[in-house]
Amino acid sequence: MKAATWRGINEIGVEDVPEPTILNSHDLILEVNLSATCGSDLHLLGGYIPAMRSGDVLGHEFMGTVAEVGSGVTRHQVGDRVVVCSFISCGQCWYCDNQLWSLCDNGNPNPGITEALWGQSIGGCYGYSHALGGFAGSHAPYIRVPYADRGAFPIPDGVPDERALFASDAAPTGWTGAHQAEVKPGDVVAVWGAGGVGQMAARASMHMGAERVIVIDRFDNRLEQVRTHIGAETLDYEEVNVVAELRERSGGRGPDVCIEAVGMEAHSPGPQYIYDQVKQQMRLQTDRPTAVREAIYACRKGGTVFTLGVFAGLVDKFPLGAVMNKALTLRGAQQHGHRYIPEILDLMSRDEVRTEHLATHVMPLDQAPKGYEMFKNKEDGCVRAVFTTQN
Repeated sequence: MKAATWRGINEIGVEDVPEPTILNSHDLILEVNLSATCGSDLHLLGGYIPAMRSGDVLGHEFMGTVAEVGSGVTRHQVGDRVVVCSFISCGQCWYCDNQLWSLCDNGNPNPGITEALWGQSIGGCYGYSHALGGFAGSHAPYIRVPYADRGAFPIPDGVPDERALFASDAAPTGWTGAHQAEVKPGDVVAVWGAGGVGQMAARASMHMGAERVIVIDRFDNRLEQVRTHIGAETLDYEEVNVVAELRERSGGRGPDVCIEAVGMEAHSPGPQYIYDQVKQQMRLQTDRPTAVREAIYACRKGGTVFTLGVFAGLVDKFPLGAVMNKALTLRGAQQHGHRYIPEILDLMSRDEVRTEHLATHVMPLDQAPKGYEMFKNKEDGCVRAVFTTQN
């Protein structure tokens, strides 16, 4: 079968790969209907995530139709329409029992790499390097889904494919950020990044009762999506002093919660961007923390900063003094999607969460190289490229 693969830094190919098969009784084989690009995929393209190999199938945000089930699968049958959480979790370890699904002890069969990077291993993720398990990704006609009774969720009738697709990763990641940051009724929340995850973090914050939600970005089309489809306020960081403007909009204190939804390749208009970019390119640091720094400075004293964007390793010029002296709570997580996807699908079925607008460019799988180029360079207002994988 044809699949979109990582061929090297900034190189995507479409090539023949073996069709997946049932390896364990708890597996299912999914016929992929739709598979989306994600901002964290760009870190793979840039060579910032370790343990990628030429020919690895990309993609981790997807939905489709069950084509085959293992003998131990009890919750799904052939023909079911399901969305699959991007993180792979067993559902039986201590972390899964405590709803910390992305920290699963058993989802990643290659724990040594992340143990060396971070001290302990986390769960596995589809199409996201051998550091997170070496699982084949979703930019293919078929994909093997381990722990299928845990990670695949039936899509309610009436929820269109392009809406359900983003219940795989973007929406539950946003829900993870807002919930784990403990957004409360009456809070002022600032979100850095107006991509799919940032928009969903804003929507989740509003759902949890935030009084004001302000999303920060520089691309007009994404900020317009926030205003039109999410209903949050916006700031263009190239036109205003973000810290001062957030202070003005929050009674002079600063936001109660600051959610960073940009990640390790953050941009900024100032000279620190050049500094961070040069150090990253020279591998003197692995991540550009521009947005996290700004969130820390902007957050009110005693508030919470949540790093929702993907980071891989080490950063420079991190304002730890501000974290300590302002009494900030600093948290972060990969998505605990198994915890939030059922709620999100229910909200989608009642039209309280809509995500179709994120799929700005839908194209056949054989156009994946073009789709990724458009997505990376924000060409033609591309927010997400989505691949149809079936003829």
